[in-house]
Amino acid sequence: MAILTTIDGEPLFTTTQEALNWAAGTNCTGYHTHNHKGQIGYMACTNHQQATGMSLNSNASRFAPPPMRSNTPPIVSSSSSRGGGGGGY
Repeated sequence: MAILTTIDGEPLFTTTQEALNWAAGTNCTGYHTHNHKGQIGYMACTNHQQATGMSLNSNASRFAPPPMRSNTPPIVSSSSSRGGGGGGY
């Protein structure tokens, strides 16, 4: 079994038969292709969403910006260490 790479955690194979064998051990059928460094590779399942279990919008949520913070300014505490130095003897 020759694996070119993995994409989203799923193996990309050098032959269709390897992809079909992998599909037989999962909950899908068929295969789809990806181009990896100029070489066509074969992944189990008829599409990438099936292969990875991702929904069509999952990339949007995975790469969404972090949630907005409140408009309330943060509480900043400051302490001053202006001291009169020395502990006179």
